[in-house]
Amino acid sequence: MDISFKAVSHTYQPNSPFEYRALKDLSFNIQSGQFVAIVGHTGSGKSTLIQHLNGLLKPTSGEVMIGGYRLKAGEKTANIKGLREKVGVVFQYPEHQLFEETIEKDIAFGPKNFGATEEEIQTRLPKVLEAVNLDAKLLDRSPFDLSGGQMRRVAIAGVLAMEPEVLVLDEPTAGLDPKGQQEVMDMFYRLHHEKGLTTILVTHSMEDALKYADHVIILEQGKKHLEGQPEEIFVQKERLKQVQLDVPEEIQFLMDLKTRLGISITYDKHSVDDLVREIKAQIGGGR
Repeated sequence: MDISFKAVSHTYQPNSPFEYRALKDLSFNIQSGQFVAIVGHTGSGKSTLIQHLNGLLKPTSGEVMIGGYRLKAGEKTANIKGLREKVGVVFQYPEHQLFEETIEKDIAFGPKNFGATEEEIQTRLPKVLEAVNLDAKLLDRSPFDLSGGQMRRVAIAGVLAMEPEVLVLDEPTAGLDPKGQQEVMDMFYRLHHEKGLTTILVTHSMEDALKYADHVIILEQGKKHLEGQPEEIFVQKERLKQVQLDVPEEIQFLMDLKTRLGISITYDKHSVDDLVREIKAQIGGGR
């Protein structure tokens, strides 16, 4: 699903002493099938932005289009339930939203709420369990008997069971150890490609934005500060410093490599082994 924001502003508690303008004339386009990272510090507007994607919030001014759904101030959005079925949101610590007595019931809650039949749910269950690497033998157990990592996978399975076309990830690795963070992000990246999803990752991690996204939007105080491909955005050291962001380690390494050894490598989601081979090739080529 294509997504566009056109001069979108959002003000909390307007015309009151507590008025706060969280988004300010924000415009951008996300093409169907893209993996987009939204980056910015606390207060930059990230959370407000993603709540516009499934209609939890509407613009104070401007217009949001998600596929054929339009969100505009003063207008009623047709079939808001249909929009929320198409846009799956994985919030921070999604395991805190588990509440059913069994894992099966928890995963089935979303689809059932959106009108899926029992037969459809039973067809979806094996697919989402495989997607999040959970054993079907766990379905009759309470989700609260699981480890923290398994609970998070159950919560993610519940979102995937609704078969969304857009997947919004709000700091999905919060609280996980480094190994768990990589496993979860690799899982989302695989699902993005296998299911042809439009994926929006809200993150503080410059490394994750660089590694997984093909487009990056950096917010600062409700405005768009930078936008473009990761390899173009993350070399702009001074512009990043203006919003207290650092160059990702991989990019800094390549910049240092060029400065100190004259070896120029354009980042293209290289693995460590890829970089070693390319450096060896350039050195072996007389550099």
